[in-house]
Amino acid sequence: MVMNLKDAIEGREYIISSIETDDEELNSFLFSLGCYSGEAITVISHLKGGCVVSIKDSRYNIDNQLAEAIIV
Repeated sequence: MVMNLKDAIEGREYIISSIETDDEELNSFLFSLGCYSGEAITVISHLKGGCVVSIKDSRYNIDNQLAEAIIV
């Protein structure tokens, strides 16, 4: 099942299948966080404006625009 992080279940680990954005700056930012195709990601919690995710033992608060671009 293909979905973005906004629809992901909290506490479950997913493998990123793709990043859907035409914005190179956004793509580079996500890559610098370790967020790229094939990498594991876990949604810790959903917030009103986005969600908290865990990537490579680090936690990040990402907004809904970023969450929608990350396909798992």
